[in-house]
Amino acid sequence: MDRFDNSSETALAWHREGIGAALATVVQTWGSAPRRVGAQLAIGGDGRIEGSVSGGCVEGAVIVEALEAIEAGAHRVLEFGVSDDDAFAVGLACGGTIRVLVEPVGAALPEALLAELVEARANRDALAYEVNLENGERKLVRDGYPHRMRMDRSGFEEDGQTFVAVHNPPLRLIVVGAVHIAQALVPMARIAGYDPVLIDPRDAFGSDARFPGETILQDWPDEAVAKLGLDPRTALVLLTHDPKLDDPALEAALAADVFYIGALGSTRTHAKRVDRMSEAGFTPEQIARIHGPVGLDIGAAGPAEIAVSILAQMTQVLRQG
Repeated sequence: MDRFDNSSETALAWHREGIGAALATVVQTWGSAPRRVGAQLAIGGDGRIEGSVSGGCVEGAVIVEALEAIEAGAHRVLEFGVSDDDAFAVGLACGGTIRVLVEPVGAALPEALLAELVEARANRDALAYEVNLENGERKLVRDGYPHRMRMDRSGFEEDGQTFVAVHNPPLRLIVVGAVHIAQALVPMARIAGYDPVLIDPRDAFGSDARFPGETILQDWPDEAVAKLGLDPRTALVLLTHDPKLDDPALEAALAADVFYIGALGSTRTHAKRVDRMSEAGFTPEQIARIHGPVGLDIGAAGPAEIAVSILAQMTQVLRQG
């Protein structure tokens, strides 16, 4: 799903308000389609919309079909060819074809199932929504489709009838240490789809002037991490060089199920870090999860290139394990 796609929540709210609602989901694409598989549009029974399935190319036709589907009380699958001119208007060089599944809420898509999905999303629980387009069976799948979940890849199964929509929590990056590298890493991570949070109790470092518009927690790292929570869609990067600041957050991450832990410092600094974590009772397997020195070895020079190497390593671990 897209990072800030609230179509599921919106459709549920409109249905409960009595307006009526349908969810439209991109289930397949060919060529240079404007939106990726899994993109959604919520359509209200009065024609209001939120989200997008094509960036504007076919929304009008989808709304008409969705209103008819709400009246009929059954799902339908639509197919559209996006012309080169329409594609160019939304920033693509050429057009393509998309298939869109339209599901009226409360009829085709049970309210209870959608409510369970919305609650899971609010709790940052990863799951998949599975629908068979032939027989209309729908269910939520937890602890399934590991490759799809790791790759954030919605799509059809081999039978050509079972569509799986991945609902992963938004990716989150927690950075301890509002230093120069963080000034480059945070905006890069945001572009890559992360929600970044900075932690630094030092007023001179964690300031709005240095990080305009960013979320900055000036608590001690262990307190801040406890507030934020740690889960499999979270990456933690430690940049302070100061064990008093880094170690409490590091210990919390080693005890949790974050997908990435990176710590700045030389090989010698990391060896000392390993010794401290061993003394704290962590196993060699747990300590091996720390990427230190942080980042891929690309010969990075300067804060911006180090940030590139860190984000590249985060991506590698996220997608390849």
